[in-house]
Amino acid sequence: MAQANPTQALANIYRTPELWEKIVFTALCLLIYRVGSFVAVPGVNVQAMLDFFQSQQGGGLLGLYDLFVGGNLSRSTVFALGIMPYISASIFAQIAGAVIPQIEKLQKDEEGRKKVTQWTRYATVALALVQAWGYALFTESVQGAVAEGGFGFRLQMAIFLTTGAVFVMWLGEQITERGLGNGASLMIFFSIVERFFPAMWATLQLVATQGINILSLLVLIAVMAGVVAGVVVITIAARRIAIQIPQRAMGRGRMREASKNFIPLRINAAGVMPIIFAQSLIIVPGALATFSGSERLRDFADYFQPGTWLYFVLSAVLIIVFTYFYTAIVFNPVDLAENLKKQGGFIPGVKPGAKTAEYIDHVVSRITFPGAIFLTIIALLPIWIADFVNVTFNFGGTSLLIVVGVALDTLAQMNQHLLLRKYDSFMKKGRVRFRGSSMTT
Repeated sequence: MAQANPTQALANIYRTPELWEKIVFTALCLLIYRVGSFVAVPGVNVQAMLDFFQSQQGGGLLGLYDLFVGGNLSRSTVFALGIMPYISASIFAQIAGAVIPQIEKLQKDEEGRKKVTQWTRYATVALALVQAWGYALFTESVQGAVAEGGFGFRLQMAIFLTTGAVFVMWLGEQITERGLGNGASLMIFFSIVERFFPAMWATLQLVATQGINILSLLVLIAVMAGVVAGVVVITIAARRIAIQIPQRAMGRGRMREASKNFIPLRINAAGVMPIIFAQSLIIVPGALATFSGSERLRDFADYFQPGTWLYFVLSAVLIIVFTYFYTAIVFNPVDLAENLKKQGGFIPGVKPGAKTAEYIDHVVSRITFPGAIFLTIIALLPIWIADFVNVTFNFGGTSLLIVVGVALDTLAQMNQHLLLRKYDSFMKKGRVRFRGSSMTT
């Protein structure tokens, strides 16, 4: 089938009212989110915070967090916490559902899911309060960032940032319900993408001032293209397990030949979460040293700085461990085997039930390892490139995994709307033939 050109694709989107309304609504919500990124919290010297983050060169958990919130953290805006408290609360709910049977039972019915969602919102407010108070303490520790600190400033900061986090959570839920795709993911996607262009301009300025040579720039572009291609491939890559589901013939009691299908098992089922978990743990010594001011802790934290051999080894081990851990949380072979058995389906050569669950678990364990190795390379690649071309590399790693994953999911949802539109049109205008006769629908 010939692929439609971009102009035709845009025309099809515009001619689909439901899809167009979702896109416009999503764009308006993201615009509101962007406007809030220019409203700074009172009592903070924004330039002092920007200078501090620039001196850190985006390293550590603060740099990663600032990337996910579109620079709001470094600018000390009312949206400094962004959607991250809600994402953290959602992750805790997922983990709780995997280890606590009562919560897992609630997540399997509509009313139970509503209750878990409400608990997630309460947890978001609690996390936002704690993070906002911690950010206030951190702001006071930055030289020249706060004129008058103390309890009043911390309380004010906590109120502003918590309110901003709750409002961002509400925006994300509105995008999920009335917009296009998962609201939280789209907001992180938007936050990352808006920082790509300034980073590209800064790289070009370095070339103009001979900060980096043309050869290094060409290597940077080649690596960036390779990383994008690799992320796309690994994001959509899946191991297909063949299954057969018997079908009952219409109007007869006997069974027809089983239809052949497959179960796609994603190689990177854990997504970007293992990298986030690993980096969150490995920067703990540095964070403790920063907040405590202890010289001994600072000397100890130096061993875990990006670029050291200990940093590379620990990062690789933690990413691989968390890849298996998070895959076990989001993917349950037992439930999959039970659902397949209820439909009368089976994997050729494998007994239904427990044996099927064991077989699927074995396959998932094998394909998770190359996915974990890929995540490790993607996480460490920016540091290697920065050392090679002597410039901070902002186009790879964690950010690209999120951008590509969200972009593919959003395009898939748009295609579903377009296909549904074509299907409705076919049902209204098409004809269905039965053994020589025809019936207009």
